Amino acid sequence: MNKKTFKDVEVTGKKVLVRVDFNVPIDENGKITDDNRIRAALPTINYLIHHGAKVILVSHLGRPNGMVNPKYSLAPIAKRLQELIKRPVKMATDTIGESAKKLTNEMENGDVVMLENVRFYKEEEANDDGFSKDLASLADIFVNDAFGTAHRAHASTAGVARYLPAVAGFLINEEIVSLTKAVEEAQVPFVVILGGAKVSDKIGVIAKLIKKANVLLIGGAMAYTFIVAQGGNIGMSRYEADKVEVAKKILEEAEKLNVKVLLPVDVVVAEEFKPDAATKVVDAYQIPEGYQGMDIGPKTIKLFKAEIKKAKTIVWNGPLGVYEFKKFQKGTKKVAKAVAKTSAVSVVGGGDSVAAITELGYANKVTHLSTGGGATLKFLEGGILPGVEVLEDKK
Repeated sequence: MNKKTFKDVEVTGKKVLVRVDFNVPIDENGKITDDNRIRAALPTINYLIHHGAKVILVSHLGRPNGMVNPKYSLAPIAKRLQELIKRPVKMATDTIGESAKKLTNEMENGDVVMLENVRFYKEEEANDDGFSKDLASLADIFVNDAFGTAHRAHASTAGVARYLPAVAGFLINEEIVSLTKAVEEAQVPFVVILGGAKVSDKIGVIAKLIKKANVLLIGGAMAYTFIVAQGGNIGMSRYEADKVEVAKKILEEAEKLNVKVLLPVDVVVAEEFKPDAATKVVDAYQIPEGYQGMDIGPKTIKLFKAEIKKAKTIVWNGPLGVYEFKKFQKGTKKVAKAVAKTSAVSVVGGGDSVAAITELGYANKVTHLSTGGGATLKFLEGGILPGVEVLEDKK
């Protein structure tokens, strides 16, 4: 990566504003159910603490739509972070107001202050210049370590860089190096696994990776758009009618480029979109009327696993079934296991794919777990990430 990182600047004694991605799941009792994103930011935070910086953390949580909502307070996250770094984390009750100014003014070297949810201000998502300036006024240096929001041009991801020297954190640097290496230096066979609900979310990625990949494995609801494009009957399965022509073109392009595209051959179907719905396995191209596809079937799992086994490079984004229902996680989990068992260079992105790998205890068996969903896709399709573009270039 040709961007400066936090290791390229002098941080001792400086107030360093760090944009982190602490958008973690919190249950109704205010308990964090998965702290992976907090842990992912620790290398940057610990480095800054140990080098005597005054660390000011800024993040969003959920979608409070520009209004203060206690449900989305970062207080539980500050508490968890305190446990992880084993030192106090002072929590501001605002982001740019009196509390933030007071706490950041009183900081000593090595102190950590967490600002309140930046999305409590509508100016954040509007990338408002005045808000960016106020946020920047709290610090001397800006470190962006929130890869998950790097594709958004918000005040705390891009706007502040107009007023402060801006560099990358450990996480953003690692993400970009790993993703670039996986795609640009891919060893063959290069297998791309794509799932999730919509073809429209993945068109850019498919267009880019189809020129580099040898095999494309497609699951999730997006597979049904491709099956319709091939004349299959999908019952009540979810698909994008306006993307059928796009799917046809992708399949034609793959044939021209000699890229093998594998779609489900059998699927687990149900009459209702419910976690406990009664199921049966049917031919993916002959789904009975009144039924909808919920997961890939056993033959498809076998087919996908055979390709994964031969792979030397794997890029995977998106679940292969209705992952929010436990009953329909089997396909995604079996594929996760197969990916973890290979010696291939493997990059896994997207919430549910990462969740499957992590839940199964295979996180350390994968070359790189990407913390970004939309940002990973945007980067893989060669798009510009505003939160990275604003960072200073290495000379």
